[in-house]
Amino acid sequence: MGTMRLDRFFSSQEILSRSEVRASLAGIQVNGLPARSPEQKVDPRSDRITLRGEPVGYQPFVYLMLNKPAGYVSSTEDGRSPTVLELVPPELFRRDLFPAGRLDKDTVGFVLLTNDGAFAHRILSPKSHVPKTYHVRLDAPLTEEGIRRLAEGITLADGTLCQGAEARMLEDGRTPLVEIILREGKYHQIKRMFGVLGAGVLWLKRVRIGGLFLDETLSEGRCRAILHKELEEILLNYPATAFDPKAPD
Repeated sequence: MGTMRLDRFFSSQEILSRSEVRASLAGIQVNGLPARSPEQKVDPRSDRITLRGEPVGYQPFVYLMLNKPAGYVSSTEDGRSPTVLELVPPELFRRDLFPAGRLDKDTVGFVLLTNDGAFAHRILSPKSHVPKTYHVRLDAPLTEEGIRRLAEGITLADGTLCQGAEARMLEDGRTPLVEIILREGKYHQIKRMFGVLGAGVLWLKRVRIGGLFLDETLSEGRCRAILHKELEEILLNYPATAFDPKAPD
């Protein structure tokens, strides 16, 4: 990253629009000197920029953890349903945010929102094999044979072959709760895989991306910034067990 115009610096951080920079120029300083013009070149890495005496930091990329509720679509815009971006509070919102990967409209849980296209590609690329972990409530028992078939790779009704998926029982019974780990993201994949096994999905929640768990203190519909060390966890080997689920019976 090199230099950029002063008005672009402020607009990129969602602090002032380019026209507002011109109107606020008297309150802006660069390295202790009054800003000369909106077109003035600044280096966000080394220049000290203040607005009305308050330092302004530069963050090129943002990463947010959203606990998605049902009813929202994982896209930047949709003509019929609310999108996940509508859940981002003003203090965290950036116009270039997008969801890194999708959850179905009725699926809940961890959605990563960012404006870093390279990072999103890295965690979504099949070559990266970043696992996604889900908790699933089924309407029928899951047998050991079903778990074995999932591990070997289920062939869907349309002939599509899925990669092997790790599954384990969290709660047994007529409507078991199952944890399943995928390394790919085909359309409605989990529902279609369990459909082949004769089970319907009553409830589905993503609880982990890579090695990073959904924050248990984050209520549905809320989001927070992801810390730098947490970004690293996404790409690390994930732990063997997930947190205790809060799933409907």
